[in-house]
Amino acid sequence: MKLRDEPVRTFFLLFAMLAAGGCGRHAGPAASPAPYVQTTTATFGQVQPSRRLAGIVAPYQNVAVQSTLAEAADTVNVREGDRVHAGQLLAQLDTADLQAQLESDEATANSNHANTVHSVFQGSLTIAQGNDTVRTDEAAVHQAQQTLNNDTVNLSRDQSLLAQGYISQQSVDAQETLVKNDQQALSTVNANLESARSTVQANGNLSGQGLAASTVQQSQAQEKVAMAQADQVRVQIAKAAIVSPIDGVVVNRNINPGEYPGNREIFTLQQVNPIYAVLHASSEEVSSVETGSLATVTAPDLNGMQRFSGRVTGVLNQINPGSTDFQVKVLLQNPEQRLRPGMVVQGSIAALPVTGVRVPTTAFTDDNHDAVMTVQQDGSVKTVKVAEGGSDGTTSVVTGITAGTRIVSNGQISVGDGEKVSLQP
Repeated sequence: MKLRDEPVRTFFLLFAMLAAGGCGRHAGPAASPAPYVQTTTATFGQVQPSRRLAGIVAPYQNVAVQSTLAEAADTVNVREGDRVHAGQLLAQLDTADLQAQLESDEATANSNHANTVHSVFQGSLTIAQGNDTVRTDEAAVHQAQQTLNNDTVNLSRDQSLLAQGYISQQSVDAQETLVKNDQQALSTVNANLESARSTVQANGNLSGQGLAASTVQQSQAQEKVAMAQADQVRVQIAKAAIVSPIDGVVVNRNINPGEYPGNREIFTLQQVNPIYAVLHASSEEVSSVETGSLATVTAPDLNGMQRFSGRVTGVLNQINPGSTDFQVKVLLQNPEQRLRPGMVVQGSIAALPVTGVRVPTTAFTDDNHDAVMTVQQDGSVKTVKVAEGGSDGTTSVVTGITAGTRIVSNGQISVGDGEKVSLQP
């Protein structure tokens, strides 16, 4: 019996030794390797920040169409919502009475033109006749002077003959009377000559001053007045055709055929290409936005699928006195007119460049962007407070660390301060 029990004891002894060896291996936990984290090195450089602002779409311009004519509408060719182009006929006002007035003014102008032509011919005739009269009177004066001279010589001769007793006193008296008559005749023709010259001077010439020229000028002025009145009526007739001054959309129609425009706004048009995105911003946000900056706008109403690029055309001061609400106007091209006034949009505007220590935006430990995790020389992690100075969405400029500092790329990874990490996967 002892010989048979020996193998059994040997088996249990070996089992006990194996069990004891197994229990020895699980006596304490094995050391786990340090977790791997992806890191990057902070560098010094520049980023182009962008401002994300919300706003609404506004038309490029609103145009209120009115008419000063007291004429009824013959036709109205557009409805609200219609797209129109510059120069397109929106409505036509009645012009029957204006056409009649135009014909009357044109007839008056033609009549005054005929009077002008008549005045020119009449003035030319009067001037020519005046010159002829002057020449005639000058010849009469010359002839009267010759007659006086001749009779004066004969009187002197008769007086000499009278002294010698050859003729009678009666003959000398007759000659003296003749000389006096000649003198009177000379005075008369001289007066006629002066009168003719005064008439010629008063008549003047057609290209200068004088009665003839003034008569022509008066007739020409009346002709111009009539032509101006006709032109004024033509302008009114042209205004009777109400046309669109812009390429845009009809947003309000306030006239129907047969109605008079009165003083009201008969059409309201909006130009929507180009179009504005009016973004709201605080004073801190607009401080780094300049006119001409690039901007990208998306509209949630369009599922955010389409982006519209443009430039800042103006940074407007506070909307209401005492408020801190500023406006940034971005000019966008809208050829398909997908953007409509009133739509809510989100805009991203390139701000002034910022220079400093750059880190990935993903390195921040939370959404406040005020801390990053740095890797120490011993491989442990340490959270460091920083201040963000600007970001382009992927890279941020911060203060609080120096260039060359190794930081954890993903700041929201589950690693605590003082915990050692591995830089190798």
